[in-house]
Amino acid sequence: MLYSEEQRQRRDRTVWTVVQGILAPLQFAVFLLSVALVLRYLATGDGYGLATASILLKTALLYTIMVTGAIWEKVVFGQYLFAPAFFWEDVISFGVIALHTAYLWALFAGAPAGLQMAIALVAYAAYVVNALQFVLKLRAARLQGQWVAA
Repeated sequence: MLYSEEQRQRRDRTVWTVVQGILAPLQFAVFLLSVALVLRYLATGDGYGLATASILLKTALLYTIMVTGAIWEKVVFGQYLFAPAFFWEDVISFGVIALHTAYLWALFAGAPAGLQMAIALVAYAAYVVNALQFVLKLRAARLQGQWVAA
């Protein structure tokens, strides 16, 4: 079982569940826009500023969802990160954060634009894996809820 009854109740009562429910699709929408802008820049050489701004926004949302997600984990599971139910999601999240941070380093260090965009795309690929983990976990939680209700 993903959640004990007490954990499920804490999950359902906390505002942080709502916050995560808003931030996750918002981050995904920014991700989709950003991928398009990065690919446009790589294909045409146009729009570096827009692509960069979109990556910065995506990165800010990632950091925000990580911090609020850690708070959510503390409320629901009693620890800020690496609760057994979300251990591997957190591990991959740190990889995603490291890659986004590598992009920031490349940007502020003045690395070539192509390298910056390549790092962003690698970070985005890792983000997709992490997002899939969370979607599967959400599905498992819904199935558990249906099972408990039955």
